Amino acid sequence: MSETVSITFLGGLGDIGRNCAAIESQNQILLLDCGQLFPDEMMPGAQSVLPDFGYLEERSEKIIGCIATHGHEDHIGALRYALNISEFPIYGSEFTLGMVRHRLAEADMLDKTDLIKIADGQKINIGDFQCEFLPVTHSTPKGLISAIHTPQGLILHSSDFKLDRDPVDGRLTDMDRITILSKDPGIRLLLCDSTNAELSGASISESEVGNGLEEIFRKFQKERIIATCFSSHIHRIQQIIDISKEQGRKVATLGFSMERNISLARSLGILSVAEDDLVDISEIETYPKNQICVISTGSQGEPRSSLNLSAQNSGKWLRIDENDVIIFSSRTIPGNEKRVGRLVNNLISLGAEVINDEQLNTHTSGHGQREELRELHQAAKPEWFVPVHGELRHLVAHRKLAMEIGTNSENVLLATDGDQVIMEDSGLTLNEKKCEGRYIFSQGSIVETNHDLFKDRNILGKEGCVIAKISISKKDKTLLGTPSVISKGWLSADVAELYEQKIEDRLSSELKSFLANKRELTQDVLAQKVRRVTGTMVNDYTKRRPMIIPMVEIFS
Repeated sequence: MSETVSITFLGGLGDIGRNCAAIESQNQILLLDCGQLFPDEMMPGAQSVLPDFGYLEERSEKIIGCIATHGHEDHIGALRYALNISEFPIYGSEFTLGMVRHRLAEADMLDKTDLIKIADGQKINIGDFQCEFLPVTHSTPKGLISAIHTPQGLILHSSDFKLDRDPVDGRLTDMDRITILSKDPGIRLLLCDSTNAELSGASISESEVGNGLEEIFRKFQKERIIATCFSSHIHRIQQIIDISKEQGRKVATLGFSMERNISLARSLGILSVAEDDLVDISEIETYPKNQICVISTGSQGEPRSSLNLSAQNSGKWLRIDENDVIIFSSRTIPGNEKRVGRLVNNLISLGAEVINDEQLNTHTSGHGQREELRELHQAAKPEWFVPVHGELRHLVAHRKLAMEIGTNSENVLLATDGDQVIMEDSGLTLNEKKCEGRYIFSQGSIVETNHDLFKDRNILGKEGCVIAKISISKKDKTLLGTPSVISKGWLSADVAELYEQKIEDRLSSELKSFLANKRELTQDVLAQKVRRVTGTMVNDYTKRRPMIIPMVEIFS
C-alpha cells in the first residue's frame, strides 16, 4: 500500500490570482507557486490579497520548497509573506528567479531562502518528490510545466500555458514529452490552467500581434508612439523594439518595473537590444516625434503609474502632446475597466490617438483556449483531472470540456479554495474545505484577516463618520458638560456645524431622562443609546448612513 498524498489549494481556484497549492506527503510539503491577488475597489487600503497561510502555519516544519512556475505576480507575489512562516528554497527558471529576487530584495528577505535555477528538461529531487520541468509558452519568458512524481503517481501541472506554434523566442510547449509521460509512467492527475476554458478555438500567436503592431507603426510614421504593455511581457517588448528600430526610432522606457525587467531580460540574453537603440526617458523631447517610441507600464490605469500621471498632465518625464499615438498592447484585467476608461478618456482629451485590441490585434492572451486545452488533455491522457487557475465559471467550463473529450465524469474533481484532493491507491477523493481558503490582506508589513475592516473603510469612504462624545457621572447619573459632536465626510463643514449642534441638543435632552430612569450604567448601554439617537437624527436629516462612533466616558 503506497503512502497517501494530498494537494491542498490555498488560493487560485475561484479567482485569477493568489495561486498556491500544497502537495503533501506524510512528512513533507512542496508548494506549487505562491502568488498574490490584486485587491479590487471593495478592499480600500489593501496592497495585495494572499493565499490562506493558516494551513501552512500549522505545518511550517514540513515545508521543503516552492516551485515558482513563472514570474507573474499571481504566482510569486506572496513568497515574501510565506517566508515569514518558514524558510525554504525556491525553484524556477533563471528569469523567474530574477523576478523573485527583485521582490525579495525589496522586502530585505533574500537571506531567508536559496534560489535554485532550473533548466528546461531538468530532473531533480525536492525532498522525496522527483520533479521534471518542461518548457511552456506563456506571456512571460521561461515558464515551466512541472511533472511531480509522488508515491501516488505522477502529478502534471500545466502552469499558465498556450500552444503558440510560432513563439517569438522559438521556445515551444513540450507536448512530445507530455505524450511520452502519458505512456510511461502515465499521468495520475492533471492540474491545468482554466483561464480561457470558455473561449472557443485557439489563441492567436504572439508573432501575429507583432504583425498588428507593425501595421500601426507604418500608419503613424510621422507621430510619436507610446506603447503600453505589462513589464513582464518581454516577447511583446522585443517586438516593439524591433519594429521601432526598423523605423529609425529610439526606444525609451517609462516606469520602474519596465526598466528593471528589461535590464534583467537583457542580462540573461532573453531580450536583444543594442545600447545605441535606447535613450533615457529624460531625453525624449530632444528628438523629433517620429524618432521616438516610449514603452510604458500603466496599461491598467494604476493611479500612481507614470502613464496615468502623464494623462493628468502631472507626469515627470512624459508630456502627452496632440497627435501622440498611444497603443494599448494589453487587455483590461477584470475589475479595472473604470480606471482604464478614465485613463483613455484623459489621453484623448489631451489630443492623443488611442488604439487598443478592439481595433487591431495589439494583444493576445498567454492562456490557451478550448482547442489548446483539448490538445493538452489528449496528449496527457490523465486518469484524474482537477481544473485550476480561474474563476468558478472557468473551472466549470474546463470540467465540461474534459468530460466532452472522454474523461470519466467521476474522475473530474471540481475544487475551490480551501479544498483538498486526497490521492490513495483506491482513487482520488475531494475533501471539501480542509482549510478556510480565506482572503488574507497585506498592508505593508502588516497582515490582516478581518474582512470587516474593509466594510468600515467603504462606509467611511462613501458616507463619512459622525463622532458623538459624552461624559457621565456614575454616582449622580448626570451628564458632565454638554455632548460634543463632530463629523468628517458627512456634510460640508459649514453645513455640518448647524446639524452637529442640533444632534448635541437632542443628545442632551434625551440622555437626561434616560440616565434618571436607568438603574445600571455601562459603556455598552450608553454607547448604544448615543448611537441610536445620533444615527436616527443623521438619517432623518440627510437619508444617509455614515459611521456613528460613540465615545463614552464614565466617571465615578
